[in-house]
Amino acid sequence: MKTETITAIRNDFLSYQKLINLYTANKDLFFDELHLNLAGWFSVNTCSMLGAILTKIQNGINSVTINSGSATDILERNGFLSHFGNERKIDTIGTTIQYQVLSPSDDRYFNNYVSKGFLSKPDMPKISTGLKKKLTESIYEIFVNATMHSETDKIFVCGQFFPAKQKIEFMISDIGIGIKKAINNRFNSNLSGVQAISWAIKEGNTTKKGITGGIGLSLLYKFIKLNHGKVQIVSNDGFWQLDNGVVNKESFSEEFPGTMVNISVLTNDTASYRLKSEVPDNPF
Repeated sequence: MKTETITAIRNDFLSYQKLINLYTANKDLFFDELHLNLAGWFSVNTCSMLGAILTKIQNGINSVTINSGSATDILERNGFLSHFGNERKIDTIGTTIQYQVLSPSDDRYFNNYVSKGFLSKPDMPKISTGLKKKLTESIYEIFVNATMHSETDKIFVCGQFFPAKQKIEFMISDIGIGIKKAINNRFNSNLSGVQAISWAIKEGNTTKKGITGGIGLSLLYKFIKLNHGKVQIVSNDGFWQLDNGVVNKESFSEEFPGTMVNISVLTNDTASYRLKSEVPDNPF
């Protein structure tokens, strides 16, 4: 049996590097046992990324057990630990967006999950019905592109409302080939992870033959910029972040086995958002 400990997992580059290091150190395990200790702060939405990594490790016919310490209660309430032998608790506090492992055929369920579980949270800024529908479609396109760009068979989704920090975090991960490999394979290019993400987020760019499109974040970016929120993308060795209007790009020392998109929305935003077609003077 192998034991690993990860500490202080937040929604930042260094924390994602820790999760990637966990994968790198254990990706070659075969018919073994991995015992994972979670220590210190653990941002619950990162169950999406951690779940993807642990699933990849389990695919090597390995068993995984988790000692989640002080995070046990919330990880039982959001359903994450039920995938690793623990019981599932009802979230009576209502701060979690449930951890789910979906297949590409679960598109209708995914739409409902995003609309009701994320965008309809009472703590979200005021969003019109029309805009909520369009944002759901935008996030759904991320889901579709995760299956088409990266050839994954599973999608990992999870979120969390942080009342003290006045924000909602929502994360989508997959265990496909990643954006870099998808683009380089499609166009016989040699882009780095950061270069590939930068290419993929531009409206109109796609690796799908004969179809125009993109990763599905154009409208979402506009909303996040006005909200002063944050979008993060991790794929292969690349990290791309839009935080309060500022873009940051970095490279990891190792590769994440897939793609992750994290969306952070500020809940103390008193503005009301609508599509331009709904209210002519609205910026959308």
